[in-house]
Amino acid sequence: MGRVSVSHDKNRDLVRLGAVVRAHRVALGLSQEALADAAEIDRSHMGKIERGERNVTFLNILRIANALDRKPSVLLAEAGL
Repeated sequence: MGRVSVSHDKNRDLVRLGAVVRAHRVALGLSQEALADAAEIDRSHMGKIERGERNVTFLNILRIANALDRKPSVLLAEAGL
């Protein structure tokens, strides 16, 4: 099987994880820029993560979870992963 370009074919798992990240961010009253700064991730990359357009590395999941004051396992479980 050939490599799938996430930018052209959104993966449902990535979309669900992005939605969970966005929901937690909004619940905390954080802007996308504030979350990106707290997680030390570029703001435009954070936007792509939230839209499910980027494959998230394990380290970035850890950074995002820490910035949201959540365990990575909580974010993954809420995304059904």
